[in-house]
Amino acid sequence: MAAAHHVCGGLLLSETHTDAVMYTYRVKQVYQIAQTRFQHAMLVELAGYGKTLFLDNKIQSALLDEYMFHEPMVQPGMVTHPNPQRVLVAGGGEGATLREVLRHQTVQQAVMVDIDEQLVRYCEQYMPEWHQGSFSDPRTTLIFDDARQVIPRYRNHFDVIVSDLTDPLEAGPSQYLFTREFYQMIYDALTDEGVLTVQSGAGDPLYPQLYGCIVRTLQEVFPIVRPYWSFVASFMLPWGFVLASKKHDPLALTPDEVANRLEVRGVRGLRYYDPQTHFAMFAIPPYLREVIQTARVLTDAEPFAWEA
Repeated sequence: MAAAHHVCGGLLLSETHTDAVMYTYRVKQVYQIAQTRFQHAMLVELAGYGKTLFLDNKIQSALLDEYMFHEPMVQPGMVTHPNPQRVLVAGGGEGATLREVLRHQTVQQAVMVDIDEQLVRYCEQYMPEWHQGSFSDPRTTLIFDDARQVIPRYRNHFDVIVSDLTDPLEAGPSQYLFTREFYQMIYDALTDEGVLTVQSGAGDPLYPQLYGCIVRTLQEVFPIVRPYWSFVASFMLPWGFVLASKKHDPLALTPDEVANRLEVRGVRGLRYYDPQTHFAMFAIPPYLREVIQTARVLTDAEPFAWEA
């Protein structure tokens, strides 16, 4: 967990990333600290990173580089779909994932499902740089509930689903949101041309197991599964994502088609994603391909669980 230390020149905040790694940050200002029903939230100003959200004592998002996570989280799936009109976001409490979805003028309905209303309201009040008004967009519907309870209410409805859920900590709210059974619920909620993108954990060689398991599990459900990644500076490591699709392959597009879809839909001002990075992100290295080949399928009976 994170620990604060007063030293000459200010406050230091230490974060235990894994059993092997600890990071230490210089804190310039503490904005808010809150304990919701589901998690501990802390918003601080870090030297270099700017305003930064910690959830359960681990960095969730920093103003410096949040686009390095949120654009890869959303844009490959949105662009892969030829006409995304109805989109569901699972998780994404800061509102930046929703913001990226709403960049596309094709979107008529954006449903965001998050179990932690206290956190969402906290982010709405204190993190406008992230959501940029997306919570109050007329296309947005907010549902505060367990995604596993909400998604089965929809059948053949959504063009794109974005799963921006916290990692599956043991006994945490997301533990059963990475299983074959949950991905089958998502499959059923998508249209015949539906596309899913999944936040899939670290892509570094120290702890890549979750990433491999998510890819293998999605391969049990979807005919097209494309793992990809990006480097996120505040995480200090590459981060994994997966695109799963019923029909459309992100690698079947051309750079001109990617550029045209962004232009026609009015998507501008991107800082990470463009026609070149679209293809570059899907070039994962051999060590990750090996992890995927040996990974197991996650099920409700045998879910993945990081120890808190």
